[in-house]
Amino acid sequence: MDTIIDRYNKIKSLISKETQDKKANIVAVSKTFKINHIKPLIDYGHLHYGENKVQEAYEKWTDIKTQNNRILLHMIGKLQSNKAKKAIELFNYIHSLDSEKLAKILNESEIRLKKKIKYFIQVNIGDEKQKSGVDIKDVDDFYNFCLKETNLNIIGLMCIPPNDGNEDKYFDIINKKNQSLGLKDLSIGMSNDYLKAIKHNSTFIRVGTSIFGKRN
Repeated sequence: MDTIIDRYNKIKSLISKETQDKKANIVAVSKTFKINHIKPLIDYGHLHYGENKVQEAYEKWTDIKTQNNRILLHMIGKLQSNKAKKAIELFNYIHSLDSEKLAKILNESEIRLKKKIKYFIQVNIGDEKQKSGVDIKDVDDFYNFCLKETNLNIIGLMCIPPNDGNEDKYFDIINKKNQSLGLKDLSIGMSNDYLKAIKHNSTFIRVGTSIFGKRN
């Protein structure tokens, strides 16, 4: 039976065949998993982890990050405005910046905390009502708002495409938009489509069940 480390190394091997001179970081999506389930990967030396709830992340990661300040936490779920300050305290990356209100609150929180982190603008690439994110047609305006009205360090775009078998089409759109804005990083690709995402210049793939197994 393969272990977490076996599955992790298999993914790294598959990625290396696709990327060649490019770099794709694996964000190991640890949401819902207990820290003792994640610990083998921490001990192995992996640094990037993804959580989707601020409180759960606080309870799991505060002590671990104190012991190992090289750990990098990614907020990959929808971020409520009232959790912005706590998110900045704990996380190194937020992948779900999706409104002017949230951008202003995050900016104010960074000033108060005297801490800078990195952000991805979440794009609702398939115009799906059930998903958060900025409409693709509004991305330029939202990005320009963030540049003019905040000091947030926006490093790229993020999207989760519709589950309709057309991932390549959506990844191509988001990659071209990312390039048109002059952004260097791109957060696309999950357990079922990360190899396709890498072909479209993804620099951060979010992989959970393919590493940790099924969630309870």
